[in-house]
Amino acid sequence: MVNAGERASGGVQSLKIVVTDPIISRFEDRLRADGGAYHWDMAAAWTPERRLTALAGADVVVCSSLGPAEAEAAGRVRLVHVTGAGYDKISFPHLAPSAQVANTFHHARPIAEHVMMVTLMLSRNVAAADREVRQGKWRTIATDDDVPFHPVLADLTLGLVGLGSIGAEVARVGGMLGMKVRAVRRNPSAPLPEGVRLDWVGGNHELHRLLAASDIVVVTVPLDPGTEGMIGTTELASMKRSAFLINVARGPVVDQAALYAALKERRIAGAGLDVWWGSPADGVVPPAELPFAALENTVLTPHHSGHARVTFERRAADIAANIGRLARAGKLLNLVPRPVPAT
Repeated sequence: MVNAGERASGGVQSLKIVVTDPIISRFEDRLRADGGAYHWDMAAAWTPERRLTALAGADVVVCSSLGPAEAEAAGRVRLVHVTGAGYDKISFPHLAPSAQVANTFHHARPIAEHVMMVTLMLSRNVAAADREVRQGKWRTIATDDDVPFHPVLADLTLGLVGLGSIGAEVARVGGMLGMKVRAVRRNPSAPLPEGVRLDWVGGNHELHRLLAASDIVVVTVPLDPGTEGMIGTTELASMKRSAFLINVARGPVVDQAALYAALKERRIAGAGLDVWWGSPADGVVPPAELPFAALENTVLTPHHSGHARVTFERRAADIAANIGRLARAGKLLNLVPRPVPAT
């Protein structure tokens, strides 16, 4: 038997692969599709001690997070393959200098569909209507003059904060449904993604202009020092009182206290939150310091907007293909840059 890292027939390397992510482990058959001479440790359910032992001999680690102790244990790792787009949970300072990190995507379309679903729920007051019917109340424009007519999507302007893979797909879907689409992005002069047509695009410094013109504001930017708290009290004050905010990026991009106050005081009409300011492990569900669940003008979901089966099937296929490239000394795809250490 060829040991991990040695050359198998045809110049293909045998690799030791440790998989610690429990979700992608459910797609083991797709991960193994390459069929190479690899040793697989499906370690998601292992004890921390056993996992550290496995990591010490790993050529490849497939994970959603890799803390300092695990990164240090994986001293010979050549590829850390993240099982999603975000790599903020990888302890880069503790990784071997030669280790490469790659990610994978395929969540844009499910998230775009989620955004449209939440847009309809908020603009048509679905959650409140559902509660009232369950309580035996029947309120429509035919029975109560205070019930508003609801808009169709073509009546609404969709404002995108960010135009990466998710923002671009939201733009495509919204445009197909007749919405007017506007966006801000870091580089407004860059070519638009394929299939994206915008009524207007500006730089991030024109965020207030976007917010003032939009009926639905969708936050899609990645979380970094430049975007943390990007949507705060001043930005929320720029929005229409009739507008809705939908956050599918990361919780801290939006100031929690400012959003809660704007919702409670009805300074904006409502919000859809799929991302939060902590995790259920912190002991609070939903994971926030303020009681968003008590607000009736919200649609709250547990960070599951991208959780379509096809997302994970395609991610597993990406990971398998990159492992095959590594074994054949090929060019790896979706490599992410290592953060520059602070000086």
